[in-house]
Amino acid sequence: MSDGLGRETATPSGPTKIWNQEFISILLANAVMNLCQYMANALLPLYINSMGMNPAIIGILMSVFAFTLIIFRFLAGPIMDTYNKKYIATSAIIGLAVAYAGYAISASINMIVVFRLLQGAVMAFGNACCLALAVDTLPKDKYTSGIGYLSLGMVVGQTLGPMAGLELVNRFDYKITYFIIAGTSLLAAFLASRIRHKFTRTKKLKISFRNGIAKEALLPSALLLIMYMVSSSVGSFLILFSEKQGATQNIGLYFTVNALVLLMARPLTGKLADKFGFIKVFLPSLLLSMASFIVISFSDRLWMFLVAAVLSAFGTGACVPLAQAQTMKGATEERRGAAIATNGIFMDIGAFAGSNLSGVLIQAFGYAFMWNAMAVPLVLAGCMTLFARKSINQAEEIFNESK
Repeated sequence: MSDGLGRETATPSGPTKIWNQEFISILLANAVMNLCQYMANALLPLYINSMGMNPAIIGILMSVFAFTLIIFRFLAGPIMDTYNKKYIATSAIIGLAVAYAGYAISASINMIVVFRLLQGAVMAFGNACCLALAVDTLPKDKYTSGIGYLSLGMVVGQTLGPMAGLELVNRFDYKITYFIIAGTSLLAAFLASRIRHKFTRTKKLKISFRNGIAKEALLPSALLLIMYMVSSSVGSFLILFSEKQGATQNIGLYFTVNALVLLMARPLTGKLADKFGFIKVFLPSLLLSMASFIVISFSDRLWMFLVAAVLSAFGTGACVPLAQAQTMKGATEERRGAAIATNGIFMDIGAFAGSNLSGVLIQAFGYAFMWNAMAVPLVLAGCMTLFARKSINQAEEIFNESK
C-alpha cells in the first residue's frame, strides 16, 4: 500500500475480534484437555486404593508429578520458542492420552509411576502451548479479556472433571474410564491439529537458563506464585476447616459457586483491565482476595463460606489471568514460550509451597491464624505492584503503541 509519495506503508493486519475461528479452536482444545486432566487426577488416588496399594504411594505420585512438571517447564520455553507450537500442543495432548491409557493397563506401581512421569512431562507443554497459540489469535486491545476467556477452560475442567470421572467409574470401572479419558484426549488433540498457525523457524534450539527463564516475566510470575500459594491453602484445608466449624453439609457448594462466579469474573475483570490498565484492576482484586480469607477465618455457616467463594472469584481467581496477560504484554513474540514457561514454574512452586506452609501454620497456630496470615503475601503482592508501577505502565504503553 502506497502513501502517495511512493513509500510503502503498513497495512493493518491481525485479528480484530476475540471470537474468531482460531481462538475458538484453541479454547475448545484447551477445555477438553483440562477436563480430561482433572478427571484423571481426581480418580488416581481412588484407583490406587482399589488396587490395594499403600496410600503413601499417593503422596509419592503427586511429588513425582510436580517435580517432572517443573523440570519440563524449564525445557518447554526454549522448545516453544523454536518449533511450531501447534505441533507441540498436538503431540503433548497425544502424550497425555498415552499416559491415561497407560493407567488403564497398569498392573503395578512401577507402571503407574512411569505413566505419571509421562503425564507430568507432556503437561508442561499442554496449557502453555494453548496460551501461546491463543495470544497469536487475539486482538491486542482485547488481550486480557481473551486470556480470561481461555482460562475458563481450566475452570470447567476443575468443576466438571471430578464429577464426570466418578460418574464414569460408577457406570463402568476404573480401567474403562481411563480408556474413555484417553479417547477424549485424542479429541482435544484433533482440535489442536486443526488450528491454522503460521510459523517460520528462525533459530536453532538452545537449552540454557536464559532461554528457559524470561527475566521480563519475573514480576508477573512472582505475583502468580503468591496467588497459587494462597489459593492452594483453600484446596488443601477448606473442607477440613469446615468440618471443624460444623459446616460440612454441602460445603462442596463453595467450589461450585466459586467456579460459576469465575465464569463471569474473569471476562469482566479482563475487559476492565483492557480499558483501565493492569494496576487499576489488579489491586482491587487483591483486596477482595484478602477479604475472602478474612471471611473464611470466622465462617461457621455455609452461607458465610459462599460469600467467601464469591469474593475469592473476583479476588484470587481474577488476579491469575490478569498477571498472565501482563506477562504477554511484556514479552516479545520470540520470547513468549520462555515467558509462559516462567509463569508455570513459579505457579507450580507457589502451589507446592502454599500447601506445606499452610499445614505448618495450622499445626503451630491453628486454622484462624493461617487464614488471616494468607493476607500477608497478598499485601506483599500489592507492594510489589506499586513499587514496579512505572515499569508496568511503561510495558503497557509500549504494547499499546504496537497495536
